[in-house]
Amino acid sequence: MPIVIPKDIPAFDILSQENIFVMSSSRARMQDIRPIEIAIVNLMPTKIETETQLMRLLGNSPLQVNITLLRTASYNATNISQNHMDRFYVTMDEIENRKFDGMIITGAPVERMEFTDVKYWEELCRIMDFAERNVTSSLFICWGAQAAMNYYFGVGKKELDKKLFGVFDNKILLENEPLLRGLNDTFRVPHSRYTEIRKEDMLSCGKVVLLAEGEKCGVSIAKCIDNRRFFFFGHSEYDRDTLKKEYLRDVEKGMDIEPPENYFIGDTQKVEYSWRSTGTLLFNNWLNYYVYQMTPYDIGRI
Repeated sequence: MPIVIPKDIPAFDILSQENIFVMSSSRARMQDIRPIEIAIVNLMPTKIETETQLMRLLGNSPLQVNITLLRTASYNATNISQNHMDRFYVTMDEIENRKFDGMIITGAPVERMEFTDVKYWEELCRIMDFAERNVTSSLFICWGAQAAMNYYFGVGKKELDKKLFGVFDNKILLENEPLLRGLNDTFRVPHSRYTEIRKEDMLSCGKVVLLAEGEKCGVSIAKCIDNRRFFFFGHSEYDRDTLKKEYLRDVEKGMDIEPPENYFIGDTQKVEYSWRSTGTLLFNNWLNYYVYQMTPYDIGRI
């Protein structure tokens, strides 16, 4: 939330130059408040776990946030009851006349497939096109971020030599970036993926700003220069045990998989939850600076 101070106090200009959100007293008196509308396009097979993780982060805010869960009509999830999907999710046809302050599109376990081979690719493109016209700010996670990069800019993904799996150190690349406010110079982000979009390919389109990267994981966070689309190539929304569950699942399947890096404590299966504050700050900052502060009070004007 902004701090409200007189516009002629010296701190106003200093903090404004540092991208600290300040609001003049006169503007504050004109503020109207309404709930923030967020749509979550949940493409993960672990529907309940994913929706809970995201709602926890979005709920850790003084704002009132209304959530709409969106599913694909062209592909029915198999790891969740149809009753759950029918009760709590809607399709694109049901929201095509609505506006949203923010939209989140999650990852999906389809990253080794060509984008056009994904069963719901055409529908996802329709959703991303809808977001351009009807959403103030969109946030794309993991494969969702790769899909958005491909759809909006034609940037392709590359397969890695082995799965990038673990929790990795990242460095801030853009000082005073509001999305990264409160983060340490070095912070950790979980990753779990077989593909990547290379740094040079992102930069080649001329419309993307890199915000954070790690020596081992590459770019973790980027945004469009117009501040309307954000790309999280990792999983800062993950709970403490999410990577552990993925690891044990893959072991049970007989897959050749190494334990996630920088995750377990020593030789135990106890987990060091070293990214919790990072996830909280990233989602709070996105919700505050790029949704709440940017979206019009009259949602119909989006």
